[in-house]
Amino acid sequence: MTTITTGKVSGQTGDGVTSFRGIPFAEAPFGQHRFAAPVPAAPWEGTFEAARFGPVPPQVQMMPGMPEWSSAYGLDCLSINVWTPDPGGSGLPVMVWIYGGAYWMGTSGIPEYDGTRLACEGVVVVTFNHRVGMEGYGHVEGAPANRGLLDQMLALRWVQDNAAAFGGDPGNVTVFGESAGAGAAACLMAMPAAAGLFRRVIAQSVPGMFYSPGLAGRVTAAIMARAGGSPYERTPEELVAAAQTFAVQDLPGRTAEWGVLGVNSLPFAPVVDGEVLAETPWEALADGAASGVELIVGYNRDEFALFQPPGTTADPGPALKTLAPPEADVVYRTRYPAEEIHMRVMSDWLFRMPSALLADAHTGPTFCYELTYAPTALGACHALDVPLTFGTLDSGLAQMTIGRAPEAEAVSAQFRTAWTRFAASGDPGWPAYEPVNAVTHLFDVAPSDVRDPEAASRALWSTHGISVIT
Repeated sequence: MTTITTGKVSGQTGDGVTSFRGIPFAEAPFGQHRFAAPVPAAPWEGTFEAARFGPVPPQVQMMPGMPEWSSAYGLDCLSINVWTPDPGGSGLPVMVWIYGGAYWMGTSGIPEYDGTRLACEGVVVVTFNHRVGMEGYGHVEGAPANRGLLDQMLALRWVQDNAAAFGGDPGNVTVFGESAGAGAAACLMAMPAAAGLFRRVIAQSVPGMFYSPGLAGRVTAAIMARAGGSPYERTPEELVAAAQTFAVQDLPGRTAEWGVLGVNSLPFAPVVDGEVLAETPWEALADGAASGVELIVGYNRDEFALFQPPGTTADPGPALKTLAPPEADVVYRTRYPAEEIHMRVMSDWLFRMPSALLADAHTGPTFCYELTYAPTALGACHALDVPLTFGTLDSGLAQMTIGRAPEAEAVSAQFRTAWTRFAASGDPGWPAYEPVNAVTHLFDVAPSDVRDPEAASRALWSTHGISVIT
């Protein structure tokens, strides 16, 4: 049993690790708290049995393996989970995970994010739920923007207040996340209100999508045209259904009306609103924000292969015209076979180049990597790094992206060693990154450190930059 700021909690011990699941860190974000900044959880009497994950936040179910969501399972969805190898100890590095899911799906309670194996490396692992979709990122009149980011900031304050109760050092916190979770980690680096809540960041496949208030307002208005009435009047189920209908029926192919949203059909992203998020992470970091924060940032070689089935081709024209710099057509058609161009453009636009340019922008200690390990026909696809990071090689995501590749355990060990070593010391085990030489660590069966492996793309996109989508 452990005592935290809100009361006593009991966990479960197994495999050398004690875990605590589903601890409330905020009040349920509904009723009087709906569309509001999160409110810290109230203290409780007795002992909270932290034996199961908390309810899933309201969300669309569009990815295989994601748990079913229903408000019938509960709306007290802002909960936190902890794995510790030494609950009675002190001074352990703390690693706080932020899940991905395109800012409109995700939950901390899936097998892929089990913290047991990472905790066995001598760190305290924390995961938590935060609001996504309309509840977290819808641009609702009278409500603060980026409520999902505000949830994350409150969770990090909870870690500051309670890490020591689980053997952790609140002065040595590493935030790590993948996809939308990496984008959120980059946002936290750019937010002055989050300063001091963490010491290090690991950003895995940072997306480059950030919306202006005008675009976010248009998206919310279009969703509400489907749902009817005011967001405050609609149930979570109604808003989830309306957002899904909007994304599936109203966005695809409509680039004249929706610009890049007509290419990727993603309705939500952080909003550069001038208050919660004053500017994009690339702008903020280049101006010196988070210069004292140590950063690992990287990407997977074949990111978009997860969304483009092996053996299929797609016309790269719309992506080249709508997403890429003007000179991209020549660069990509010269560099890649015709059947790969669409996948390469989308990989660069969505994740690879935003990650590379974040490394360029950061003025503090920076380390860069690329995952080139390709165990299946999907190659080094998006999200392959998640089961490798956690060592959850029996999970559904691992079965899809890794299969039964015998060398996966060794590649996973590379990730777990580098990440936990960085969390402890700030040194992942390879040379620091400087834009002039762009030394990048390659995760593969035979790892290596190389100079600027994506030089052609980086040169192209560095002149284009990452701009707010309007």
